[in-house]
Amino acid sequence: MDIEEIEKIGTNNKVRWIIGIAIFIIIFSASIFFLNREKTKFHVRYITREAKKGDLTISVTATGNLQALNQVEVGVEVSGTIQHIYVDYNDHVKKGQILAKLDLSKFEAQVYRAEARLQAAQAALMKTEAELKLAEINIKRLKNAYKLSHGKVPSKIELDEAEAKLKAARASVASARSEVYEAKADLKYYRTELSKAVIYSPINGIVLAKHVEEGQTVAAAFQTPILFTLAEDLKKMELHVDVDEADIGQVKVGQDAIFNVDAYPDRDFYAKVIEVRFAPKIVEGVVTYETILSVNNPDLVLRPGMTATAKIIVKHIKNAILIPNKAFRFVPPKEKGQRKGKKGLLSMIIPHPPKKLSTEENIPIFKGKKRIVWILKNGRPKPIPIIIGSTDGTMTQVVSGNIVPGTRVIVDMVNK
Repeated sequence: MDIEEIEKIGTNNKVRWIIGIAIFIIIFSASIFFLNREKTKFHVRYITREAKKGDLTISVTATGNLQALNQVEVGVEVSGTIQHIYVDYNDHVKKGQILAKLDLSKFEAQVYRAEARLQAAQAALMKTEAELKLAEINIKRLKNAYKLSHGKVPSKIELDEAEAKLKAARASVASARSEVYEAKADLKYYRTELSKAVIYSPINGIVLAKHVEEGQTVAAAFQTPILFTLAEDLKKMELHVDVDEADIGQVKVGQDAIFNVDAYPDRDFYAKVIEVRFAPKIVEGVVTYETILSVNNPDLVLRPGMTATAKIIVKHIKNAILIPNKAFRFVPPKEKGQRKGKKGLLSMIIPHPPKKLSTEENIPIFKGKKRIVWILKNGRPKPIPIIIGSTDGTMTQVVSGNIVPGTRVIVDMVNK
């Protein structure tokens, strides 16, 4: 073996020796670190909140839309061409005010024709009544002659003919009278058609929508064309909301409500429940019940169709003992005791996932109105069974239990 090979072998051994020392130092340092960490004792700090005495407001949330108290769609029952429109969007109108007018020429011509027919029928009636009068005079004259001549004149045939003419005259009068009645009915019908060609407002209100323009032809053959949509006094409105079936049992007529609309997110509006309908609304398996709320809108900032989120106040409890709902979610961890078995060096070096904390004692968390909360006694958590009442989602009423105003209940914990 030459000198170069010997030097090369020596160099390799030296490198291995240095690497081995380095690994030993790393393992030794890690062992010391993890052993010291195992010995480190963590201190737990409990976060508490005071039970307090105050008022608790319970509400049910529902969404819906604002609607006018009385919304009317004004149509026209006759066909024709719109000649004049006298109102526009947002105009305030009075009951009986003219909104629009159709071209009246056709309707006026029909009225004139009906009036002429009525006059003709009345003239025909006068003629038949005169003929009836002559027939009555003639039969009276013949009967007097027959009586004075002791039945010799006129003959029986002449009397019968006179009787027949009298009956015919009476029939003619009756027919003429029916023609007069029919002509009067036609005249009334066409006058009504003429009056319908002028559209009046049926209510005091505001014009929400205008569906026609001047010169437009409307046809009322199969359905009534809608010309305008009017809303009665918008200073009073209704809010129609859908209440979930789980909450509907708490909603009653007369309850107060607060709602918001997107147009005024920072403003609260007030309403009152005036009707809770029994008919269900089922949409994709979700059952709700329509509830009507009365709304005052004196400054007219609310408009029909606005989407609103309402909170209906179903209960208001005064001077209740209240604790935060976070107290029900707290469970203290189990304190560490003697470790079972010893950890090897590799186990101490390689990190493991943390173990879940267990409860200090096997104390059940009751369901329903019974609950367990924890307080600090001598620096250690102590369970307190209580019976709860209503909740608003943040605070809960304590009905009974060893909790008084000022009692601090544990809501969380941190290591320090």
